[in-house]
Amino acid sequence: MYFIDNKGITDPRINLAIEEYALKTMDVDKDSFLLFYINEPSIIIGRNQNTIEEINTEFVEKNGIIPVRRLSGGGAVYHDLGNLNFSFLTKDDGDSFRNFKKFTQPVVDALHKMGVNAELSGRNDILAEGKKISGNAQFSTKGRMFSHGTLMFDTEIDAVVSALKVSKEKIESKGIKSIRSRVTNIAELLKEPMTIEQFRSEILSSIFGGSENIQYWELTEEDWANIHALSKERYQQWDWNYGKSPKFNMKHSHRFPTGGVDVRLEVNKGIIEEVKIYGDFFGVGDMDEVEKLLTGIPYSKQAIDEALELIDVPKYFGGISKEELVQLIY
Repeated sequence: MYFIDNKGITDPRINLAIEEYALKTMDVDKDSFLLFYINEPSIIIGRNQNTIEEINTEFVEKNGIIPVRRLSGGGAVYHDLGNLNFSFLTKDDGDSFRNFKKFTQPVVDALHKMGVNAELSGRNDILAEGKKISGNAQFSTKGRMFSHGTLMFDTEIDAVVSALKVSKEKIESKGIKSIRSRVTNIAELLKEPMTIEQFRSEILSSIFGGSENIQYWELTEEDWANIHALSKERYQQWDWNYGKSPKFNMKHSHRFPTGGVDVRLEVNKGIIEEVKIYGDFFGVGDMDEVEKLLTGIPYSKQAIDEALELIDVPKYFGGISKEELVQLIY
């Protein structure tokens, strides 16, 4: 495994571009790669989420917080300079996608060495002392994948609370009263204080089995030029980060064990004219493909069922069955 040094960049629009560029250009059949990055205050939105409904727009704009959509599914997360992000880039061997333990265990082991009693809990969270210190998400394309996560080292938790809108349904499904009551910072759990840079070094050294074993991968000038171009084309674009919210006259949502799904439909004279699907589920594939299948068909259970026969629904929706999706839409 190689470690990709991001040169201390804290712009999330560049760091997410580094991650995507590395995933699509590195030879993951031969080697795997590890990327660390620390972002300035930002909200990183899940691939299939409705940005406007996930953020407190007034607080975000007032405080100069940058909303950026990522490639992976899952929910929105707040990043700042007290948050260390890790990303494992590797081959999708058919046994790794949605296997969060495989990628979080090296991080959990590193935390144990620092005296933090951490463990993977639920589908994608790392907890310590019963409180969340890390959320994780994954993305897969063309036999390649990354599994990335946050490590709340010394994050401004009050900003997390103020910047994000968490749906009442999601809070109730987890049996909790607030974000503030269920998250904590790793710095508060350490016996000896350290900086986030020291913490980063400890995690990195542990993953590689000693600092002397770290293999560095240097990005070339051409790589950096391509990364900045990708950042400009995707991560700096309003259409990517926000996207146009469709008109709709029907809204159906449900929180499944594998994540929430929110379907918006514009139905006129019995025909589905427009479809938009949101959610924090972990699936493989573009929702555009599903939305196109459902557009222009009669709003009937049979027509919806027949349209969805053309795709592998559990693959797209992270384990949700076709029958469950039909029942939700209709």
